[in-house]
Amino acid sequence: MTTAVVGAPGTARRYVHSLWLLSARDLKVRYSTSALGYLWSILDPLVMSGIYWFVFTQVFHRSGVGEAPYIVFLITALLPWVWFNSAVIDFTRAFTKDARLVRSTAIPRTIWVNRIVLSKGIEFLFSLPVLAGFAIFAGASVGWGLLLFPLAILTQTVLLIGLGLIVAPLCVLWSDLERTTRLVLRALFYATPIIYGVSDLPGIFSDLAAFNPLSGIFTLYRVGFFPDQWDTLAVAVGVGFSVLVLLLGILTFRRLEPGVLKEL
Repeated sequence: MTTAVVGAPGTARRYVHSLWLLSARDLKVRYSTSALGYLWSILDPLVMSGIYWFVFTQVFHRSGVGEAPYIVFLITALLPWVWFNSAVIDFTRAFTKDARLVRSTAIPRTIWVNRIVLSKGIEFLFSLPVLAGFAIFAGASVGWGLLLFPLAILTQTVLLIGLGLIVAPLCVLWSDLERTTRLVLRALFYATPIIYGVSDLPGIFSDLAAFNPLSGIFTLYRVGFFPDQWDTLAVAVGVGFSVLVLLLGILTFRRLEPGVLKEL
């Protein structure tokens, strides 16, 4: 009876069932051990948004950066950035954290990457009411571009899975990459149009920013509230690069998986 419900070993149904159980476990552990629980998934982007909102609107009076309402402009990019940042950080420990299970399980080991993407993605979805609340409170207008929001989520999911399949095994084989990844993420935050838009950058920097895949993805998140943020090149690069990273990730993971198991 149980096998019929969850699927036979090695089937896609069993994989999805196991993926959901692992992701649900991660969320349960994270929230059950915290007094604030769900609030932690939104406090970080809220605090960051509040700081940047104060600096750019109250101190520098926004100086041509972003669009009004600026708090909504910030949150539409900060929320997916928190998903991206926290997922990539967890990728660096995806296999070492549960080394015994990774070695002993018969489930495809890509699940240890995908569970991170899923659990962090669920946290992102839980934070969306915050965006909706600020959009209503600040009087942000909503346009047709809001229909592209699911495409943004799908594209970011594809990018994260691809990155996870590359970062997770490499961090097992070369432990120094864990700290390197954190440094890269700090630099990437400022190189990504979060506190500013692609069009706010001067000269050639605007064109260069379009080749950051997160620029196109964050454009898809923002265009529902700020249609002037649409950038065809950035979106095309974001979608195309995400698919390319996924394919590269699959190939890389297949090649490195035997070495990872030996190292664990």
